Amino acid sequence: MKKKTIAIVTLGCSKNLVDSEDLATRIAQKYDVVYFNNDDQYASDVDIVIINTCGFILDAKQESIDTIIYYANLKTEGVIKKLFVFGCLSQRYKEDLAKEIPECDEFFGVNTLKDILDRLDVEDFDNPCDHTRLISTAKHTTYIKIAEGCNRKCSFCAIPYIRGNYISRPMEEIIEEVKLLASNGTKEFNLIAQDLSYYGKDLYHDFKLPELVEQLAKIDGVHWIRMHYTYPNNFPLKTLDLMKDNPKVCHYLDIPVQHISDHILSDMKRGHTKAETVALIKKFREIVPDITLRTSLLVGFPGETEEDIDELAEFIKEAKFDRLGVFQYSEEEGTYSAEHFKDDVPEEVKQERADRIMSIQQRISLQLNVAKIGKTMEIIIDRQEAEFWVGRTMFDSPEVDCEVLVKISDAPNFEIGNFYNVEITDVQEFDLFAKPV
Repeated sequence: MKKKTIAIVTLGCSKNLVDSEDLATRIAQKYDVVYFNNDDQYASDVDIVIINTCGFILDAKQESIDTIIYYANLKTEGVIKKLFVFGCLSQRYKEDLAKEIPECDEFFGVNTLKDILDRLDVEDFDNPCDHTRLISTAKHTTYIKIAEGCNRKCSFCAIPYIRGNYISRPMEEIIEEVKLLASNGTKEFNLIAQDLSYYGKDLYHDFKLPELVEQLAKIDGVHWIRMHYTYPNNFPLKTLDLMKDNPKVCHYLDIPVQHISDHILSDMKRGHTKAETVALIKKFREIVPDITLRTSLLVGFPGETEEDIDELAEFIKEAKFDRLGVFQYSEEEGTYSAEHFKDDVPEEVKQERADRIMSIQQRISLQLNVAKIGKTMEIIIDRQEAEFWVGRTMFDSPEVDCEVLVKISDAPNFEIGNFYNVEITDVQEFDLFAKPV
């Protein structure tokens, strides 16, 4: 008898992606599982669709709602038989969603894996690490979520209210998972959590990110380890020594600073000052001179002035981040800022400020890329696209950073998932062009 097919649609961040893969690995015992990108927007030959939603900011919430409605219409038309929704948006607005979109069979929140399995009549594993995670990325790269939740109470952020307090995964469990994935051909491991810097504090009463990275680097088959979402406050500096000395640890940090104006940082309840931020960035570059730094900023926070934006702009020019993203403040119910501050920056001003910062960053990004021309760099090949192999360096994270394009005619023997040395020959703002060495 043919198995029913379940399609999983994942919205939002890579942490959600891991949750979807975790679910898929378990239900694959009983169902055929496929992953849909949100861009796919189809559901042929699928019996059940499960949507993993994001509820972090306004745009993400709207994308989640639009996606639910799209598949709800397919269910009404009889194209799919059942529709389930889980994740952050469902956690926050379960009752409202159930009233507004009754076509959905059921809404689940976060940390409801067992409830979803019960609904699908699937038995859970005794030991998940006995089963290789059914990854949705290319086989050679994956994300490893090392913790759930967050203990930082930034005034603008709803994540702690959605995901709960910080819960570190036991180090042994993470190591076991990475060993299993590496034995099956995964070579690049991107460590993620809402806050990597805090890892271990709840479980071992100390910040244990350096020890975790050190243990993962000892595993056969691991080629690259990259760290995402490190928090500036209480950053474990020992991590930088590992980065400097161990070739498996990518010279890359994703460290959201959010702003640089001290009064804005204070109102955001970030726990770090401008001086501390500047000193930390200086320390990064002293210990690992070629480190790539990615950050994110939040503009339009209540009370933000033109002087604050001028200060932020000057900071960006001086800091010269390799990668930078800008979000515009949106009031999130239940957060401290929503309850204590008036959202007093007009939307058009928020947009202007975001555009200004990104304009500065675009020039910086191009300058930094130009400096790479003539350099020899190791890349991993992700895919083939038209006449190019598309790869990345250790300084570039999947999907969000620069890609390296090599003409297939120049490298006919390249293979997806393998590493090669190339020379950078030309650059654009977000792409590098290279030839084999």
